[in-house]
Amino acid sequence: MAEQPSSLPVNDAPDQSPGAEIAAEVAPEAQGNAARQLLGMKGAKAGETSIWKIRLQLMKPITWIPLIWGVVCGAASSGNYRWNLEYVLIAAACMLLSGPLLTGYTQTLNDFYDRDIDAINEPYRPIPSGAISIGQVVAQILVLLVGGVAVAFALDRWAGHSFPTITALAIGGSLVSYIYSAPPLKLKQNGWLGNYALGASYIALPWWAGHALFGTLTWQIVVLTLFYSLAGLGIAVVNDFKSVEGDRQMGLKSLPVMFGVTTAAWICVLAIDIFQGGVAAYLMAIHQNLYAVLLILLIIPQITFQDMYFLRDPLGNDVKYQASAQPFLVLGMLVTGLALGHAPL
Repeated sequence: MAEQPSSLPVNDAPDQSPGAEIAAEVAPEAQGNAARQLLGMKGAKAGETSIWKIRLQLMKPITWIPLIWGVVCGAASSGNYRWNLEYVLIAAACMLLSGPLLTGYTQTLNDFYDRDIDAINEPYRPIPSGAISIGQVVAQILVLLVGGVAVAFALDRWAGHSFPTITALAIGGSLVSYIYSAPPLKLKQNGWLGNYALGASYIALPWWAGHALFGTLTWQIVVLTLFYSLAGLGIAVVNDFKSVEGDRQMGLKSLPVMFGVTTAAWICVLAIDIFQGGVAAYLMAIHQNLYAVLLILLIIPQITFQDMYFLRDPLGNDVKYQASAQPFLVLGMLVTGLALGHAPL
């Protein structure tokens, strides 16, 4: 039945009860918490019951964005991308590969092997909270991995590769994800190796996939993106500040644990700034001066937000800093991709 309009004038409406006022205040907070929970963001609470929403939470959709963007940068650096329906759909398939499938695989795998430390740092996560069984998690890992490799093979067929470059990247990236999270290697136990593996996975791997899909992957692109990934190492370190206490208890050698919060924060921002500056210098060396200047202009606000937020309180401002500064970093990646697409490499 349609709701009837109130016959009371607005100014004569009865006062809300205290319980109604509390509910009005809590509702937006609950909605915001639900969104954070689904996206896999820090600060969510347990309580979701839908198995599909729980599976999505395990895949941390918020982390797909850099990988999807990396594909865009790779397509730009190939110099061969064309704006037509076929290319858009193929690029979208590569984004599906890099984001929901293989990043979803990586995040689910990481939660599986981190369930003990998450019980300390993030007990609201699906596995430590008991919202999903171990068997269901293992099945999700396998489905995402097989689906990712299958899509990669299909993309190689479309591109006409004699060697299945994208499939090799998918398998290699999946292996890196495994040794990053799983014993006995568990690269994340080492702050340097783990964070560089993470940075390279977020910058170089999707870049290579996008470039190889529409062009020829050259050693110059491989080396430059691995260099760029050293800036990604700094971004990866930012994520370690939310779990310092749990890492210390579990014996994980993250940079904040090894060097202390203040020193690790400086290592983080210097890596981000210095290696982006190195990429700008390379663009000048190959006579892409306009793009080099644009990249430098995009580094400046990152330095500003580092001083405003991160260096002053790394533990309290890590999320605020990422939200403020990372858009400029990812725009810089696209600027670099466009420059490489115009350069005769």
